[in-house]
Amino acid sequence: MALEVVILAAGKGARMKSPLPKVLHTVADMPMLQHVINSAQKLEPVACHVVVGFGGEQVQAQLEQPGVQWVEQTEQLGTGHAVLQALPGIAEDSTVLVLYGDVPLITVETLGELLAKAANGPALLTAVVADPSGYGRIERDQQGAVTGVVEEKDADANQRSINEINTGVLAAPAAQLRRWLPQVENNNKQGEYYLPDILGLAVQEGISVASAQVETEIEVLGVNDRIQLNLVEREFQLRLARRLMSAGVTLADAGRFDVRGQLQCGENVFIDVNAVFIGKVSLGNNVRIGANCVLMDTVLADGVEVKPFSHLEKAEAGEDCVIGPFARLRPATVLEAGAKIGNFVETKKVNIGAGSKVSHLSYVGDCDMGSGVNVGAGTVTCNYDGAHKHKTRIGDKVFIGSNSTLVAPVEIASNGFVAAGSTITKKVAQDELAVSRTRQRNIVGWQRPQKEVDD
Repeated sequence: MALEVVILAAGKGARMKSPLPKVLHTVADMPMLQHVINSAQKLEPVACHVVVGFGGEQVQAQLEQPGVQWVEQTEQLGTGHAVLQALPGIAEDSTVLVLYGDVPLITVETLGELLAKAANGPALLTAVVADPSGYGRIERDQQGAVTGVVEEKDADANQRSINEINTGVLAAPAAQLRRWLPQVENNNKQGEYYLPDILGLAVQEGISVASAQVETEIEVLGVNDRIQLNLVEREFQLRLARRLMSAGVTLADAGRFDVRGQLQCGENVFIDVNAVFIGKVSLGNNVRIGANCVLMDTVLADGVEVKPFSHLEKAEAGEDCVIGPFARLRPATVLEAGAKIGNFVETKKVNIGAGSKVSHLSYVGDCDMGSGVNVGAGTVTCNYDGAHKHKTRIGDKVFIGSNSTLVAPVEIASNGFVAAGSTITKKVAQDELAVSRTRQRNIVGWQRPQKEVDD
C-alpha cells in the first residue's frame, strides 16, 4: 500500500514561554518540524499532511515545500480529532503513519520497523522507561498482545505502575482509521479525542494490534519546554559527533561540538573544543580547526589550519593555508594555496594569492592580491568613500610596510614596495618604491612637560 504521513503540529507549547509556535523552535538551527518532515520524506510517502493550529500561518510560511499538504485544526480537541482533520485528503487504500512535530529525533530505521508491522492493522510504537510519569501506559493481555492505551490522568494505581509507555507514533491502514476515528469519544478527564482509543476498537473487531519498541527514550522525547529542547539538541549533536568520529574525524570533546547545518569532512580532520559549524561547511583532508572557532558556509581544502578564536563566513581557502588566531574572514574571501591570514586580521571580498601573508592587525577589503605578497601590521585598504566601495589591486611579490593606508581605487603593481607609514593614493608602478609621509624632525633641547607637585 502507498504511504501517507500525518504530522501533528497544532500545539502552542505554552511551557516554551515564547510567542513562536512550538514546532518552529530549532534543533541544530533547524525547526523541529522540519526534522520530522525530513525523516518522513525519506520513507518516500505519497504526501505529508501537516496538521497546524496555533500560529499555523507562520508555520506554513516558514516551512512551505513540495510534498507537504497543510491541514488546519481550528480547535485543539486531541490527537484523534487532529488526525480526523487530515483524513479527507488521504486515499482509502493507503497506510497512514502518524508523527509529531515536536519529536525531532525519531529515526527512519525505527519508522521502517513500525510500518512493516502495520500492513493489516494498527501498529504502535512503544518505549520502556524508568519513569513513566506523564505518559499513557500500554495495556496488554495475558498473551502479551496490546489491548489499548490508558492516559495517566485516567489510570488507576495498577496501570500507573506499568513502565511501557505510548510514544504516540502509530501506523494503520487508512480505511480502518476512517472507520474507527468517528467512533472515538471524549469521555476522559481531559475531554479530548485520543488517537490511541482506536486500538480498543480494533481489539473489539478482532483485529490484533502490533507494536514496535524503541531502544532509547530520547528518540521519542517530545519537546515541551526549554529543558527538553536542550536535551534533544545535545543528543542530536552527539549523534553527529559519533558519525563523524566513526568516519575518522578526531573531536577533542564530542560534548563541546555543534553542527547547525551540514558538515562534510575528509580524512584525518581534527576539531578542537567549542567549534561551531553553520550552514554548509566542507573540510578537506588533514584540516585542523582550533578551539572556539565559528565556520559558516565555508570550504577549506587539504591541510588548512584554522587557529583558535577565528570566524569564517562564506570563505574559501586553498591547500595548506593558515588562518588565525583571532582572524575574521567575511563573505567572498578567497585564499589561494599557502596563504596566511594572521591574528586580528579582517578580510572581505578579497582574493589573496598563493603564499601571500597578511599576518596581523590589518583590514583588507575589496582587494585582488597576487602571489607572494607581504602585508605588514596595521595595513588598511580604504575601500569606502562614504557612498561607494572601491577596489585595491596588488600585484605579485609586493611588499606593504607596516601602518600603511591604501586609499582605493588604487593599484600597486608587481614587485612594488610601500614604505612603512605611507598613505597611498595613486598607482605604484612595477619595481617602484612608494613613500608618502612627512619628513621626521628632531627638536634639540626639547623639555618634557613636568607634572606640578601638589602642595
